[in-house]
Amino acid sequence: MFHPVPLFVGLRYVRSRDRGFFVSFISWVSMLGVCLGVAALIVVISVMNGLERETRSRLLSLASHATISGTPEQMKMWPQLAEKVRGNEGVTGVAPYLDLQGMVGRGREMRPAIIRGVDPQLEPQVSDFASHMLVGKLNELRFGRQAIVLGSGIAGALDARIGDEVTVLVPVRVAANEGAIEGIDIQPRIQSFEVRGVFQAGAAEHDNTLALIDLQDAAALAESNGSPGGLRLKFADIFEAPARTPAIAKSLGENFETSDWSIENATWFRAVRIEKTMTSVLLMLIVAVAAFNIVAALVMVVNEKRNDIAILRTVGMTPRGVVTVFFTQGVMIGWFGALLGATLGLLLAFNVETIVPVIEGMLGVHIFDPNVYYITEVPSEVRWPQVITITLVALVLTVLATIYPSRRGAATEPAEALRYE
Repeated sequence: MFHPVPLFVGLRYVRSRDRGFFVSFISWVSMLGVCLGVAALIVVISVMNGLERETRSRLLSLASHATISGTPEQMKMWPQLAEKVRGNEGVTGVAPYLDLQGMVGRGREMRPAIIRGVDPQLEPQVSDFASHMLVGKLNELRFGRQAIVLGSGIAGALDARIGDEVTVLVPVRVAANEGAIEGIDIQPRIQSFEVRGVFQAGAAEHDNTLALIDLQDAAALAESNGSPGGLRLKFADIFEAPARTPAIAKSLGENFETSDWSIENATWFRAVRIEKTMTSVLLMLIVAVAAFNIVAALVMVVNEKRNDIAILRTVGMTPRGVVTVFFTQGVMIGWFGALLGATLGLLLAFNVETIVPVIEGMLGVHIFDPNVYYITEVPSEVRWPQVITITLVALVLTVLATIYPSRRGAATEPAEALRYE
């Protein structure tokens, strides 16, 4: 197919300057369209990757990679269970926890919250509260001290500061012989706590709903006889958690329940995946439009070069050779635009953190206002498989765009084209 003569003629047509202005204009527009489409797609996807990474790190900074939970009877010997879990390869931290659904109030204000009992000595193994504390410290939580650490959203809504007293209300299941009203086996437990710290993770899931108390205080509040609700795990590789957690739980015994970060945040990750897919499809339409422009440009070149085609056919060039001529021309336009766009996109994606502040300074605006967003800089993360896929799709589209014009050129009859010459 790529005989030297057709290839030589195709390259000459690419460099030719005697084509009509409109044909040249459409060719340049096609190349720039492919270039801008590929560059925009690489930059946008890289920025979305960066935002996903930042949000995920904030979500998981205070959340464990996985959890193993069981009944109070199963978790009664939790130190031995934790030691056994810690012996598994890849597990870097284990800490007990007890989550209670309830309310936190001060004065007339009440807010729904997850009241989590933690061991302040072991909790740093599975989360990073220390780097997110606005005031106070996690080790202020001690059994019997009735201390509580609030998320910044809850603290702001209740106007609670260090030293203020807040009320914690949690529903607890009780037996009928323990004073439960007939037909109702849930009774509220109310306890006052002193605010000893406020944290801000930058994720609404934590800041607006999470409050921490000592594990033993939580067990007393839930009347679980000192047993935690389960164990929180941290892995050296976060992506190992979904696959390895069930096996670890099974090694502890039967009927342990497991969860991990991919399950607990499944809705968010699914939304991000759908958003990235739709954005990719929409931006790829720019490349598709540019490819259609290549079709239009080559059709006009074919019409313009009918006499040349007829002469080439007369001197012995085969229809396949004519296809190669226009295939070469279209591919050169499209591939040059795609490769130039990939290069431009990578340059922009790798330097987003430098370029955006310059643009913000020139326009006097903030893309992420520090007063509104926790993420104040535009992050970027280039993933090479995505870059390669985007570039290959663009190259394939431009190749497909050359098929119809090339075959139309090859169908030209020399006698018909030269009849009036």
